[in-house]
Amino acid sequence: DLHSTSRRQRQMCIRDRNESDFIKCGITGWCLEVVWTGMINFLNNDKKLSCNTSLIMFPIYGMAFLIKPISKLIKNLNFFFRGCIYTGLIFVVEYVSGLNLKKHNICPWDYSKAKYNIKGIIRLDYAPAWFTVGLLYEKLLLLGWHLRRND
Repeated sequence: DLHSTSRRQRQMCIRDRNESDFIKCGITGWCLEVVWTGMINFLNNDKKLSCNTSLIMFPIYGMAFLIKPISKLIKNLNFFFRGCIYTGLIFVVEYVSGLNLKKHNICPWDYSKAKYNIKGIIRLDYAPAWFTVGLLYEKLLLLGWHLRRND
């Protein structure tokens, strides 16, 4: 049946696009974390520019692919409100994933020594960074390039 074939092709295209966006967001998150931790270590006199991340972070950063459908819903808001919404969403994902990872003793971050932390899982003083990252992901996801799979 032509209709069901067309529907299946659309579903496969959406799945492939979501997978591509997930991978883009995961890789972007890793790269941003490497730059961020390297800058922090440099500011703490680490001349080697050491940086770190964890494999566990890839799927957490990959979840930012959900910004794409949200960005379509809020596209008429100005950048400040969109950035605030993304910041809130990133904090929620960081908090929920951090709680779950801590429960299994595998959380790769610990903010308990930071001044504005909540349960050592999120840092409220990172809000400007998450604001910027949310808008960066929005732009990244709305660009027309996709990772291609060779089937």
